[in-house]
Amino acid sequence: MKDIKVLGSGCANCKTTLKLIEEVAQARGVAINLEKVDDMAAILGYGVMSTPGVVIDGKVVHAGGVPDRRKVEAWLA
Repeated sequence: MKDIKVLGSGCANCKTTLKLIEEVAQARGVAINLEKVDDMAAILGYGVMSTPGVVIDGKVVHAGGVPDRRKVEAWLA
């Protein structure tokens, strides 16, 4: 199971990113633990300066803007 965190304040792009990851995981049948992180200190702790940020298994894989669907699919492959 992949541990995925979406870092962001709750903006529209953050919500879209969260939903996109949920949709791709469900479509691919991949078990994930998805968490929304909106604490600015925690977000900055990952070194993310522009949101949304995506952290998979402790590693920042994306920051700033909604990721492309193909990119999310590659993360969950």
